Amino acid sequence: MQAALVQSPALAAGAPQVNGAAEARLIEVYRLTGEGRTREALQRAETLVRDFPHFQLAQLVYGDLLTTQVRPVRDFGDVPPALATGNAGTILGELRHESQMRLKALRERPPVGAIPSQFLALSPRNRHAIAIDASRSRLYLFENTPQQLRLVADFYISVGKSGIEKMVEGDARTPLGVYFIVSNLDPKSLSDFYGSGALPINYPNVLDSKRGKTGRGIWLHGTPPNQFSRAPLASDGCVVLSNPDLAFLSRTVEIRTTPVVISPRLEWVAPHSVQAQRKPFEDALAAWRSAKSRGDVDQLLRFYTPDFNSYGKSLAEWVPALRSEVDKARGKPIQLKDLSYLRWTDATDTMVVTFGEVADGERSGPTKRQYWVRQGSEWKIFFEGIIG
Repeated sequence: MQAALVQSPALAAGAPQVNGAAEARLIEVYRLTGEGRTREALQRAETLVRDFPHFQLAQLVYGDLLTTQVRPVRDFGDVPPALATGNAGTILGELRHESQMRLKALRERPPVGAIPSQFLALSPRNRHAIAIDASRSRLYLFENTPQQLRLVADFYISVGKSGIEKMVEGDARTPLGVYFIVSNLDPKSLSDFYGSGALPINYPNVLDSKRGKTGRGIWLHGTPPNQFSRAPLASDGCVVLSNPDLAFLSRTVEIRTTPVVISPRLEWVAPHSVQAQRKPFEDALAAWRSAKSRGDVDQLLRFYTPDFNSYGKSLAEWVPALRSEVDKARGKPIQLKDLSYLRWTDATDTMVVTFGEVADGERSGPTKRQYWVRQGSEWKIFFEGIIG
């Protein structure tokens, strides 16, 4: 029963435990099986399927363990060939794929203390952050402590039937990029299909729209009551978790301030290693702030791309509003409060920046978001707008 996998060192007793009570118990069944303790594994599997009767993967493992009582098991999900045809064969293949992805995520745990490379700087307002690794069917939840980002939970997830990199509406793909949770939908307002609730994200974001991507309604959501989890590739583009995991997430994260990075494959880095990566951008941001503090509009405009857009306004259409804003400040130095920036790198290098812009002598100011793109050795702004 996937003996090579369950005897992997990552599955040894005492290995760091993943979150999700049902999954942790399933992994324990795998571990006991790999150690040849099949009777104990069978007992654990029996209580697991009793507690989570709709956990199909656990039911399959339980069936295999029952089979071992009368004959050797030839393969994971060892059912008679006549029963593994048509729709049943499809479901069996999906369950095998789910098992592989859960085990892969367990074997390939992030290094202790490492963070995703996109998280260059988070402000205290970003109390949590989410990173999704499509290659591992995994969602990682971080708490932003005063000391550092701390991984507090990670969960198995499903993505689009057609995979990732959403381009157009209806393509059944999950988008890639940097997003934010925009609301927390009450499960009472949703159909049973979404399970214990939904956390919509802001797809399409500014970069998506600039690239002509279409579609809407991308959520993190749960599963129907009769289904514990879905296959790794199963949704219409949303990110799907089990209901207990989604409920935990919904209780924990905050709307508008929780970033969600969705990546083909996360790169994990040591927190101190991002310092060097941040400096060229921080220098550009500091120069932009200095120009705005001086009220030097001509110098300020050098930071914006010719194709700049702000909620439908071109650079030429937006400049009068910028001049009015600078005139109103009357040369007062500005401070960037609660500054965060997240990096997204694919065909281009993009920085998603959020801050409160507060002039000296003022108690508060607008919350703004900018999108910067690296052009050669320079960083330029292609979007700026007030978000709060």
